[in-house]
Amino acid sequence: MNKVIMMGRLTNEPELKTTPTGVPVCRFRIAVDRNYQKKGEERKSDFFNVLAWRNTAEFISRFFSKGRMILIEGEMQVSQFTDKNGNPATWYEIVVDNAYFTGEKSNSPSGSNGGYAPAGNPGYGEPPPERGSSASSGSAGSDSPADFSAADKDDYPF
Repeated sequence: MNKVIMMGRLTNEPELKTTPTGVPVCRFRIAVDRNYQKKGEERKSDFFNVLAWRNTAEFISRFFSKGRMILIEGEMQVSQFTDKNGNPATWYEIVVDNAYFTGEKSNSPSGSNGGYAPAGNPGYGEPPPERGSSASSGSAGSDSPADFSAADKDDYPF
């Protein structure tokens, strides 16, 4: 099974392009913090290339920008090629099936409410209202990943 789920920050603006046949495609990179940090050292991050197609590409390019937190799920693809110097090289890329807001409050004028909104769903331009609140509440629901980060590690059930 090839399944990848990652949450990180966009390191650049998502670049939306269209193939010659008219299919939207979006490329960007995310920085994902490592969980472990040695005492006295700075937190380290890993960087991943990401590719999204069709509605998901349009969703990401519309609602996400450099520095914004995103949760993606998809699969890892590996490509072998020869670089410009004739050396063999490998390209790793996550191909997104779904993209989600993380509950992070947005400072952007796009009006997104920071709740969960999977890309590819009809009406992807408007995230669904959160449980027990109005659509314009502006706060994350109780199931958001942001709530986990605020919890004490001893409170986790695992």
